[in-house]
Amino acid sequence: MHDNEVSSAAAQSSAAAIWPPLRRFIAAEARLAARAAETPWTAFLYEFSRFGVKQGWACLFGGIALALMLVTWRFYPADAPLARYDFLFLCMLAVQAALLAAKLETFEEAKVILVYHLVGTAMELFKTATGSWIYPEPSLIRLGGVPLFSGFMYSCIGSYLCRVWRLFDFRFTGHPSRRWLVGLSAAIYFNFFTDHYRLDLRLVLFGWAALLFAPATVHFKVWRVHRSMPLLLGLILVSLFIWLSENIGTLSRTWIYPAQAQGWAMVSVTKLGSWFLLLIISYTLVSLINRPQEMDTRESVLLPERQKQAA
Repeated sequence: MHDNEVSSAAAQSSAAAIWPPLRRFIAAEARLAARAAETPWTAFLYEFSRFGVKQGWACLFGGIALALMLVTWRFYPADAPLARYDFLFLCMLAVQAALLAAKLETFEEAKVILVYHLVGTAMELFKTATGSWIYPEPSLIRLGGVPLFSGFMYSCIGSYLCRVWRLFDFRFTGHPSRRWLVGLSAAIYFNFFTDHYRLDLRLVLFGWAALLFAPATVHFKVWRVHRSMPLLLGLILVSLFIWLSENIGTLSRTWIYPAQAQGWAMVSVTKLGSWFLLLIISYTLVSLINRPQEMDTRESVLLPERQKQAA
């Protein structure tokens, strides 16, 4: 196969083609991949590295948000005329605009981010009013006890799911009906409010989620073929990383729970369940835009042989 044919094929199959600034690197990456494929060890190391790079790219928005929280916590002047929270809000607006202007984020992704931002902000208003957590610093750009930058923390989850879906070319077997997902998500959101009034159906929701997601498998393409894992396990792992990120957020005292008022302590592991349920809402929103595609299992089996023939 000629170099220009390799480049053309790589461009068609590479998720980097979604973002114009990355397209210039597709051909070079294809040449690197061809060299990595020469031995099993280099192929393994390349695929492992590629997985990490893709995950890092998917976390771009969330990574920037966490970095801003930590940097402003350590270095933002206490006597600055602009409150730290307001500075964070303006920074996240600028980041969002820059990503769209540079075409490092698609407008489809931005739509999900906006919807989840609004959903998250509405819940924040209720939760802060009932004392579930607080934002301990003053600010001007806020609604009630909620600085408006907080909605971007929910946007980070929506952004990650949109990007990881495209980057890994998600395919599914046994994916639950999106109508059922919408029903489950509505019940989850409702429960985040009613649990303050002794109507907590969390265990029922966990069971409902298990019934819907347990039969499902997600197939994700790191490099040449689609790998697979139970979709339920994938959601749990993402929830774990969100919980770890929340610990970073509370360490920077961007927001704190009542138990952290006198000093930082790790967020209770029980919050994992809350993040898992909240993640399902975000997943549902993304699935409404990115229609889940059924996996053709023959593709995963035949692809390596086809590549050998092409080479």
